[in-house]
Amino acid sequence: MGLRRAAPTGASAADLPATAADLPARADIVVVGAGLIGLSIAWKLAEAGRSVVVVERGTVGSGASLAATGMLAPAAEHEPGSDRLLPLALESLRRWPAFRDAVQAASGLDIDYRQEGTLVLAIGRDEVERLRFRHDLQRRSGVEAEWIAGPEVRRREPMLRPSVTAGVFCPLDHQVDPRLVMAALIEACRRAGVIVVESCTAEALDWTGGRVTGLRTGAGAIEAGSVVLASGAWSGEGGLLPESLALPVRPIKGQSLALRTTRRTGTLSHMVWTEQVHMAPKSDGHLIVGATVEDCGFRAGVTAGGLYALLEGARRVLPGIEEMEVEAVWSGYRPTSDDDAPIIGEIAPGLVAATGHHRNGYLLNPATADAVADLLTTGTLPGFAQAFGLSRFARPDPVRASA
Repeated sequence: MGLRRAAPTGASAADLPATAADLPARADIVVVGAGLIGLSIAWKLAEAGRSVVVVERGTVGSGASLAATGMLAPAAEHEPGSDRLLPLALESLRRWPAFRDAVQAASGLDIDYRQEGTLVLAIGRDEVERLRFRHDLQRRSGVEAEWIAGPEVRRREPMLRPSVTAGVFCPLDHQVDPRLVMAALIEACRRAGVIVVESCTAEALDWTGGRVTGLRTGAGAIEAGSVVLASGAWSGEGGLLPESLALPVRPIKGQSLALRTTRRTGTLSHMVWTEQVHMAPKSDGHLIVGATVEDCGFRAGVTAGGLYALLEGARRVLPGIEEMEVEAVWSGYRPTSDDDAPIIGEIAPGLVAATGHHRNGYLLNPATADAVADLLTTGTLPGFAQAFGLSRFARPDPVRASA
């Protein structure tokens, strides 16, 4: 994965109470995947009084959750073809303050929730035209976004190059620090009694009478009332699910880096997006630059080409990065479905999916966690999540289609 920023003080994976030998024989809920989505679902259900076990093939957050930038940016992310996803994104953003308050109260840890908004920039006529098209789309979709001229952009962010021609300001786009969110979730899960087992592979589902009743793992079998698949980019891997329930999810690799800012180098006040990169200032003094988009499977590592693209993309609008120390570089795998939208809901009796969030995992997390918790508590998926079931990928019956 590459060298990452140092972990924050406080909760860590080492604080989790379970080892493979501690895997219980039974739990109300078994969650496959100890990333952001899996831990959030586990914590919500444990808070509601359910016994929950989380099994993780690697280490906590090792897929996309600790590699992410932490953007909560439905406006900046909105683009042609994403109209279906926008209502879910806005609903989840609306739920974020309550999720923030709850996880901070449950853990005693801050997650660096920042609300300065996002500036999307353009340089030159071609980029301005494309940004104008995006702004028109935002306005037609009811997304709050303000067109601003170059001088006003530079007044708001004086460190930007004079060549920045125009921008769109998205005031409702927020951000968090993924390291702090994950630390808080780990601690909240620990206090709620969630058992998390790392280095524990999910090998097979147990079925009884057409219903999933448990999970066989590398550490043994566990009986369960329900199993939740939240294994991110690995959700589409063969072996665990029958072909009829295969999840159309694949990994999209992303490389990112952290720059250490100082009083002399200065930093940004907002998240800044360009056509090449996005930059997110964090309260600990880091400036995160991300992220490449590479459809190359699980090809690990950080490449010279990837880092060059990030640094050159950032330097194009922010010359001050030349004086900033590169403190960490890393890569991760976004879980991407065939239509870049999440898969949420029951896919078989006793089996629930919560995966495929592409680059919107942090944004969509509160809505996803609430939807799955409601489903497993009441038996009904909330209306805001009902358009994101696996059935939308069903192929038409060729005989019926030709009739």
